[in-house]
Amino acid sequence: MSDAFGPGAVRLAGVMARVAGWLPGQFWAATPADAAAVLAAWADEDGAAMPMARDVLGAMMEAFPDG
Repeated sequence: MSDAFGPGAVRLAGVMARVAGWLPGQFWAATPADAAAVLAAWADEDGAAMPMARDVLGAMMEAFPDG
């Protein structure tokens, strides 16, 4: 078994908080299929990342400013 599960899970929890707005309890209660379903919305049918819409980028920049 890999000892990278913990740090990987923490990183994924952060991604799901940003992408889906999940709180920690929601992340830990979710299944891998739940997370995959949310993340699939960010990919096209071939699994490639889709370009981000300008309004989505603007909202993310406002919510998570640099500096």
